[in-house]
Amino acid sequence: MKRRRVVVTGLGLITPCGTGVEASWRNLIEGRSGVRPITLFDASALETRFAGEVPDFKPEDFIDRRELRRMDRFEHLAVAASDMALADSGFRVTADNAERVAAIVGSGIGGISSLEETYRKVLEKGPDRVSPFFILQMIVNLSAGYITMRHGIKGPSWATNSACSTSAHAIGEAMRGIERGDFDVAVTGGSEAPVCILAVSGFNAMKALSTRNDAPEKASRPFDVDRDGFVIAEGAAMLVLEEREHALARGARIHAELAGYGASSDAYHVTSPAPGHEGARRSMRLALKDAAMSPAEVGYLNAHGTSTDIGDALEAEAIEAVFGEHLPSLAVSSTKSMTGHMNGAAGAAEAAISILALTRGFLPPTINLERQDPRIRLDCVPNKARERRVDAVMSNSFGFGGTNVSLLFRRHV
Repeated sequence: MKRRRVVVTGLGLITPCGTGVEASWRNLIEGRSGVRPITLFDASALETRFAGEVPDFKPEDFIDRRELRRMDRFEHLAVAASDMALADSGFRVTADNAERVAAIVGSGIGGISSLEETYRKVLEKGPDRVSPFFILQMIVNLSAGYITMRHGIKGPSWATNSACSTSAHAIGEAMRGIERGDFDVAVTGGSEAPVCILAVSGFNAMKALSTRNDAPEKASRPFDVDRDGFVIAEGAAMLVLEEREHALARGARIHAELAGYGASSDAYHVTSPAPGHEGARRSMRLALKDAAMSPAEVGYLNAHGTSTDIGDALEAEAIEAVFGEHLPSLAVSSTKSMTGHMNGAAGAAEAAISILALTRGFLPPTINLERQDPRIRLDCVPNKARERRVDAVMSNSFGFGGTNVSLLFRRHV
């Protein structure tokens, strides 16, 4: 059976750099950080007092006020991003096609702020004050559920959960479903709203977060010798994936083709990548094999690049191993330097950003790269966006538990 080709026809993006594709892209290309002091709660007692908050997101612009209080912020973000992606695609779910549309949407942590707020309420006022919506605010699959109900989607709906690889897995598995013929269209991606005292203090306890409180906008510094941890962030990103012939038949604008998906596990350690990041090597090679492409064809790679000492160095080592002699022609940047790390939303957001780099001819920079770690022998697009046409882009996402995903997009022809 001939493999069905999968294309991207819609993008929805909400990041600390802005609400909507245009706002986020403009700030990313201008090298502006979306990291700032925390406003969502009182962080004065914490070791880290800054995060990537979305500055201009108004959930009431997307969701009826009566519904807002029944949902967690990660669900608000997911629903809004799905609206954007479907509007961008021009695709409408109807009674005739609803069963051939899927919603595969993940979150790394789900409704942790609702969990925190509810537990506080139980301690202060007793268990009878728990909201009947609490469980629905907390569980990860409700983003997909709300999206199906909002848009009338009647095909498969489910959630991925694989830490920082979550939404990249969602996109890859949606791709596989379309290839198999299980459905023709998928709304897929992820959302995260982890900026709360539980999550920040938890990652502080792991010594995972930057503590550069005196200069938050400079805290996320992937590949820099002075990096001291990642920056927690919120956001959401959704893609509309579509079977190519289905998209062409309705005259859709096609952003890119999703050509390759590679996934692997390290089987090594709960937080540290395997030596040489051999799991990342396999995921990148699997994506290239899936797309029947060579490393020489990839012009830009959006790195996982979280701004941790071991993670950045090992990812760079893996990229060197995979791209080898073609490394001089590969540009690599980490847009987490501007957005912070959106955890379960990061993979989808960075996939969307990679597609924009492909279609708009500009490669986003790695900001705060003042002294590149000598172990990292990559062209990291330091501090300033680069105008350059590329025909294929890769996006890497790696997560706790040793889970790795690489997605490969190419110019549609």
